Amino acid sequence: VSLSGGEADAAKAEAGKPLYAENCASCHGDTGQGVRDFGAPNLADKIALYGNDVAAVTAQVTKPRHGVMPGWTHRLDDATIKQLAVYV
Repeated sequence: VSLSGGEADAAKAEAGKPLYAENCASCHGDTGQGVRDFGAPNLADKIALYGNDVAAVTAQVTKPRHGVMPGWTHRLDDATIKQLAVYV
């Protein structure tokens, strides 16, 4: 099955859903709503502290700009981080 346009993008984003559940939801919530007790921002609103495109999210996951979120390069490879960024 060949996907194009919005369908292909949606399929790519959906591939990151289980990765998000396993690695991010404990701090950012199941639906990305954030958990203030951990200092984890809402990922589901229009506010993006450091940008909301794939490159900005990838950079934040790889080398966080603040002391709360750990860097994930020791646990996740580049492809997995990109999948998470596309999902977010």
